Amino acid sequence: MKEEDDFVDIEELPIFKKGQEIVDLVVYIGELIPEDDESLQFIKGYMISDASLLTIKVIGAHHAPFYDIKMEAACLIRKAARDLEIHYNALKMFEFEDYEYFNIVIELIEEYRLLFIDWIADFDPDDYHVDRWGLFNPPGVSPFDHDPDDDIPFDPEDEFPFDL
Repeated sequence: MKEEDDFVDIEELPIFKKGQEIVDLVVYIGELIPEDDESLQFIKGYMISDASLLTIKVIGAHHAPFYDIKMEAACLIRKAARDLEIHYNALKMFEFEDYEYFNIVIELIEEYRLLFIDWIADFDPDDYHVDRWGLFNPPGVSPFDHDPDDDIPFDPEDEFPFDL
């Protein structure tokens, strides 16, 4: 359990703040989309969903105990950020008259990307479970490596002393 001195207010992390700035801007741009344009409303839903992942997954990764889980959250953040950049083209293609505002989102994503690089550098690669899929292992760990956690004896009777 973490000491009180180790408490980190997630909402004060630079990456979280930048993500929230992006969410706020995407929501604002979404409000400019005409209600009667079904295609643009569909894109708006994806834009808001992707932008929201920039903060939601930071929270999830912050509370995740293991490197592999943190990296999985980081992967989803990266995908959401890249998808946000693609939404610019969709807004333009579907003739959203204010699509140029989305360039500001793209600039903010670049700022977010730089914060992201620093953020993931703080993940502890020594605290992990072996990812058997091979995507989120720390450097030098193979999906075929022995997981030391497999040596920990587990007796369900000890963990669950009641009938299941």
